[in-house]
Parts: sequence; structure tokens; C-alpha cells
Amino acid sequence: MARRTSLMIVGTAVSIGLPWFMPNNYYVQVLVLAIIYIIAAMGLNFIYGFTGYISFAQAAFLGIGAYTTAILTVDYGWPPLLSWIAVIVVSAVFGILLGIPSLRLKGHYLAMATIGFTIVLQMILMNWNAVTHGAVGVNGIPSVQIGAWKADQPTSFYYVAMAAAGILFLFQRNILRSKLGRSFLAIREDEIAASSAGVNLTRTKVFAFVLSAVYGGLAGALYAQFSSYISPDTFSFDQSIVLFSMILIGGSGTLLGPVVGGVLLTFLPEWLRFIKEYYMAIYGLGIFFAVLFMPRGIVPVITHWLEGRRRVRNPSDTMHVVEASNKEGVV
Repeated sequence: MARRTSLMIVGTAVSIGLPWFMPNNYYVQVLVLAIIYIIAAMGLNFIYGFTGYISFAQAAFLGIGAYTTAILTVDYGWPPLLSWIAVIVVSAVFGILLGIPSLRLKGHYLAMATIGFTIVLQMILMNWNAVTHGAVGVNGIPSVQIGAWKADQPTSFYYVAMAAAGILFLFQRNILRSKLGRSFLAIREDEIAASSAGVNLTRTKVFAFVLSAVYGGLAGALYAQFSSYISPDTFSFDQSIVLFSMILIGGSGTLLGPVVGGVLLTFLPEWLRFIKEYYMAIYGLGIFFAVLFMPRGIVPVITHWLEGRRRVRNPSDTMHVVEASNKEGVV
């Protein structure tokens, strides 16, 4: 417990001071984008990582959140923070609308349905000129403001995004430890066994889609308020692939997987830009080999390695675990 508290204190201190170690404001902007993508990837983790269903709809939820806050703040003069409440409600409604029909689908059929949802939503954003401003997009989106303080600089917005990510991370951790989280994991392992154990499959699956949509919507709202401009091109199927890759590489079904994957896949293209025209090819090969040699992701590999070192240093701990397991009838 003391070790966990120490790690939380160190992590908080590093998070607070991180922007001041960036070379310039451009890297702070990239850092903010990484945090936004981490939030979206955490949402996708509810569906794929915890429940075991493949979804490529996360970019669509990003677009729903971004356009909800953009339309309300630009066209109707809502305060940016107040628009977040509307983003949560609208995103949850779309999560239900996608979740209920998808209950009958599994595997690649569900994946195809979510791809279709993303493409249809992008077409609506592009062609519904009266509401979404069409292909031109929405400009002049105000940033977050609390009293006289306004997060209109990369560093100040970083703290807004980091606070939101921290709260959502803790909420996800608590969900995973709750009865609902155990239901997610039970469905991922075996639907029939989960249903026999009393898990309401319909309600649990819809909850997974709703949570994924809310996280994606909030990430989209942060993106819109940070960039001050959005267009339909930003929320394409390609973006869903990137978000899916983040949890695959980081470690799906783990709390830190979206964090590691989000940071890595946001900063890696920037680190490889010195290679110029070859950097995208190397970036793609890196993802390919990461998935090939670390199919469970980076976080499970590191966790397994650290656990192995701990057992080597303290072999008595392993014996205690085995003895406790034998007493409980686990082994």
C-alpha cells in the first residue's frame, strides 16, 4: 500500500512538471493530443479490452463529442464546461443506439457494423450543412474557461486534459473492480458461462458501448476546444484504426495499456520525422513487429518481466502464494 501511494505521488509530480521539460510549445501540443487519445483509447478498452468485442466506432464517438461542444459553444453560446454535460448525454444516447442493434452481432460482423457507423456519421457531418457546417467545419471553438482563467495556451490546456484523464482513469479503475467490471471480464472469457452465473448480457454489453461512447465523446470535446477548429476529415475510419492500434500495442484489457499505447503512437511519428519520406513505412513496420512479437501488448510483457524479477529476488513470496492458493483450493 505504501509503495502504491509512493508511485501515485511520484506520478502526480511528474505529470505536473512534464510540460516544463518539453523543448518547445509544439511538443506540449503533441503531449496534449496524446492525453486526448489516451482518453479515447480508455473508452475503447471497455469494449475490446474488458468485454472482448471488436469495435471501430471510436472515431465516430470522438466526432460526436467534438461537434456537440462545437455547435453548442459557437452557434448557441454555451459555456465550454457546460457543454461537457451535453456531450456526455449525447454520446451515451449514441452508445445505446449502436449497442442495442449490435447485441445480435459477433466477431467480424460486429466490426463491420461499427465501421459502417463510423462512415455514415462522417458522411452526415460532411453533408448536414445546416447543423454541422458541412465540409468547411467549425471554426472559433472557445477553450475551457473557469472564472477569469482561460486555458488558451498549450501548457494551461495540458492541465485541463490531464485532470480529465486522471479522473476518467480512476473511474475506469473503480468500474473494473466493481460488479459491472467483473461482468465485463466474465463476458470476455465466456458468454454462456457468464449468463449462467447471472450476468445480464444485454445490459452489460450496452453499458460497455455507453462507457466507450462517453469517453470518446469527452475526448472529442477536449480535442475541439484545444484545436479551436474541427472538420469531418478528422473523424475518419483511419482514426479508429489508430486508436485500436494504441490499445493493441499498449495492452488491451489493462489499465495502463491505453496510456502506453497513446503516448507511443502519438510521439513515435514525431520522433521519426527526421527520416522524412521513409518515416511512415518504418512506423508501420514498428507496429507490425510490436503486434507480432508482443501480441498481448507492452504492459503485460513489462508486468510479467517485473513479476519474474520479484520472484527471483524473493522466492519465499512465490511459496506463500502457492501455499495460500492450495488452502483456498485454487491450485
